[in-house]
Amino acid sequence: RDSNQRALRLGYDYTREHHDCPLPCRVARMDATEGSILIDGNTAAALGCLYAGATVAAWYPITPSTSLMDAFTKYCAKYRRDPDTDRNTYLVLQAEDELASIGMVLGAAWAGARAFTSTSGPGISLMGELLGMGYYAEIPAVVFDVQRAGPSTGMPTRVQQADILTCAYASHGDTKHLLLFPGNPTECFDLSVQAFDLADRFQTPVIVLSDLDIGMNDWVTPALQWDDTRVPDRGRVLGAEELAAMPVFHRYMDEDADFVTPRTLPGVTAKGAYFARGSGHNREGAYTEVPDEYQEVVDRLARKHAAAAAHMPAPVIERRAGARFGVVTVGSCDLAVREALETLAARESPADYMRVRGFPFGEEVREFLDTHALLFVVEQNRDAQLRSLLVLETEVAKEKLRSVLVYGGFPLSARDVIAGITEQLGA
Repeated sequence: RDSNQRALRLGYDYTREHHDCPLPCRVARMDATEGSILIDGNTAAALGCLYAGATVAAWYPITPSTSLMDAFTKYCAKYRRDPDTDRNTYLVLQAEDELASIGMVLGAAWAGARAFTSTSGPGISLMGELLGMGYYAEIPAVVFDVQRAGPSTGMPTRVQQADILTCAYASHGDTKHLLLFPGNPTECFDLSVQAFDLADRFQTPVIVLSDLDIGMNDWVTPALQWDDTRVPDRGRVLGAEELAAMPVFHRYMDEDADFVTPRTLPGVTAKGAYFARGSGHNREGAYTEVPDEYQEVVDRLARKHAAAAAHMPAPVIERRAGARFGVVTVGSCDLAVREALETLAARESPADYMRVRGFPFGEEVREFLDTHALLFVVEQNRDAQLRSLLVLETEVAKEKLRSVLVYGGFPLSARDVIAGITEQLGA
């Protein structure tokens, strides 16, 4: 306290001695930020969960995702109470670890609730086996991975984007998950809502990959918007009347155009009962080790994952006249890359821009890759994980993709991007 007061006095005395007072400065109302709010991504994501209808959350505290669940709990205490009984209409559980938390989420979602967990990279590692069960047994779940610097404990208070491949293929065996990549707090809100719809529609875990920069820092971002007429997409859930009209119900039969089969909720009717298993099963839901029966189910899961590409959020694409190359990025790299491209354009090196927002990759992503002879992939990890995923999951020639990698833990700067691109262009 004393040092603060001395600093104030020194500043005050210096100003009185060297400047005419009062100073020729004034406060004026401005409208440059009209339509914007100041919010962090974790709070925005928590609001998205609330608006999406999430009623169950299980978690284990971990930096930098803890404030997401803290915010959700606070909002639920205010808005998730029965006005007649004053009883809670939500459940938030602090589990003993991340493995238990994803198990609770899968159990709640299997029973019909919209459920989620929040974590960071170390938690994703622990959740791997049960994420695979959610994929194979086809149970909805939403997971928020607020990425931090790894590996191992790494640097909990620094930012990276190093969980991309881990999340895309989380678990042993052949698994592929749906991923969403918000680039600012407004998208944390919007994509949180979309995550629950995708999880229900495709009956699978959806992982939202934010990062410490978005999640914990305050951003000036477009005001959150909500449509009160919006109806959640709960996917193919059979009710008692639909089940009564069926001669028999088999959990993994009667696929639709997206290769999704109908599910039932426990307690509706005995006719819809089935055993949700993570072991080998056939289309009827019965245990099997017969190769053809096993392959029939996992091949449909691969087709279902591919079909989800048409339902992913579109990439953000900006084109410049005379573009010499394309730049691809993800998440919180957005603002730094945009600033860098403005500078490069002023230096007569214009470039097209694409920010990926979902995986599996849709046609717009593939078309952008196809129409550029040279592409720089800007990301915040050592091993070029976004570039690797593009090579693995599209037909792009890897020789076209050059990496700009910044992974020391600080938020990306335009200076890093400009240097990384110009060095490789030989400019």
